Amino acid sequence: MDDLEFRRRILADPNDNSQDMVAARNSSIANRKLSDELLQLDAKLESALKVNVPDDLADRILFHQSGQPERTQSKMRFHLAIAASVAFAFGLFIGQFNSQISPAPGYTSEIAQVALDHVYTEAPFINGIDEAVSLQQVNAKLTPFGSELSDLPGHVYYVNHCGFGDKNALHMVMATDSGKVTVFVVPEQSQSMSPFSDNSLQGVVMPIQNASLIVVGDKGQDVTPVANRLKSNLNWEI
Repeated sequence: MDDLEFRRRILADPNDNSQDMVAARNSSIANRKLSDELLQLDAKLESALKVNVPDDLADRILFHQSGQPERTQSKMRFHLAIAASVAFAFGLFIGQFNSQISPAPGYTSEIAQVALDHVYTEAPFINGIDEAVSLQQVNAKLTPFGSELSDLPGHVYYVNHCGFGDKNALHMVMATDSGKVTVFVVPEQSQSMSPFSDNSLQGVVMPIQNASLIVVGDKGQDVTPVANRLKSNLNWEI
């Protein structure tokens, strides 16, 4: 197992104790340190989420409601409504923190979210890589999707397959006239071309044949021309 695969799996599940993960964890001091730090963070999060509830809480609430006049019950319902509103607002905040996506009409949130997560998670391990990938190597990775590129629109730093939700996708990092971008080819067709963005990145989801082409770049970077050029260069098996 290489370092990239180990980091991807340990970030997904710090408690993965499968035989190959144990071997990779013990193969270097850096891997062991990363594993220990993630386990400590996981333990802190679990501890923070534990809230002790009194065993007789339900009985006390029912007793209090039945023994109070209507005004007191109305007051309690008001407080419960406020608590529910706060919980709802907190849930919205957590959802925005996790996704940070600015939706657009027709925008496929789930597939865009997975793309953003991939870019953020793997950036520390891919940013310094330059494998000078050839067109032949890219097309070898595109073979399972039934397609190939007739030309590379720019220098390709990295290409591989990756887990994309419950599917396998092509993951490619390449240079363009507007800067470096991350490209995904996912065997899931989107409904229409949809832009998406968060505080740091922006991208576009584009339907192609029976798949989706996703291009992600920095905030303010126009990635649509890159997606259009890639789409025009893709040839599909009949």
